[in-house]
Amino acid sequence: MSASVKRRDFITLLGGAAAWPLAARAQQAERMRRVGVLIHLSEAHPAGQRYVAVFRQGLKELGWTDGGNVRIDVRWIAGDLERLRSYSGELVALAPDVILATYTPGVLAVQRTSRTMPIVFVGVIDPVGSGLVKSLARPGSNATGFLVFEYSIAAKWFELLKEIAPRVSRVAVVREAAIAAGIGQFAAIQALAPIGVELSVIDIDDSGAIERDIAAFADGPNGGLIVTPNRFTTNNPDGIAALAARHRLPAVYPFRYFVDAGGLISYGADEADGYRRAPAYVDRILKGAKPADLPVQAPTKYELVINLKTAKAMGLTVPDSLLARADEVIE
Repeated sequence: MSASVKRRDFITLLGGAAAWPLAARAQQAERMRRVGVLIHLSEAHPAGQRYVAVFRQGLKELGWTDGGNVRIDVRWIAGDLERLRSYSGELVALAPDVILATYTPGVLAVQRTSRTMPIVFVGVIDPVGSGLVKSLARPGSNATGFLVFEYSIAAKWFELLKEIAPRVSRVAVVREAAIAAGIGQFAAIQALAPIGVELSVIDIDDSGAIERDIAAFADGPNGGLIVTPNRFTTNNPDGIAALAARHRLPAVYPFRYFVDAGGLISYGADEADGYRRAPAYVDRILKGAKPADLPVQAPTKYELVINLKTAKAMGLTVPDSLLARADEVIE
């Protein structure tokens, strides 16, 4: 073998050795990333399945394929506080790169476990008042995300109830008093309710209590309900709508899946929209951005949905002006 051939082989060997660290770095850069999802709904909830599918698809469109370059671990809370405590700790222990957490209790549970784990939230009402972030423009914490609506929307629910059922003079607000939203939304309704309308609350404890309390409220005349979002109502849209129908109580709901379940009317943000927008923030965090620097964003779309079949069963005539404003009417 000539000296020139030996020299050429040696140079080739050196070149290959020099490339090894580059290849190793490339493999490291392409490591499987991990995203946790802590969702307040049950796995059997049709809206929950749709929301997670929307989130997965959004990540895929940004180049993150579940089982490919990212692993998505989903935990379903189903409104259960024990599950919330257990699953939030379980997800943090998996050391994901970022967690998608829904509703304020979910975000708080993750933050109690870790103040450094990046969080993108959806379905939150008052992140500043709840202590999740320092401000909407500059969160300044390990969390940021997408609002579902503000407290003031509760006043709109009251207006809609009076519009679709003008004879209502007694209104019960179904809420969870243990969360800030339950207090804030009732305050917004109190500020609007005129003299002559009797306001009361039905606080969520368990299914037996709410059935008893709604039945007791229905014993009086001209009653109506405003159902606010909380861990119980959002996981029991069929049961809540059935209770209202059984007692012939006109009711306003925060999300359209209540109307799909037989509820009378809903007004609120398109909840799925938050799950469509969240992947953009997850993508930025996976690429090095910090939640503290990503502003909290407000909803971009609200929808009014009316169930005419339920209105007819309750003997209500829906005003043409209300029908004209509806985004969807279920016949």
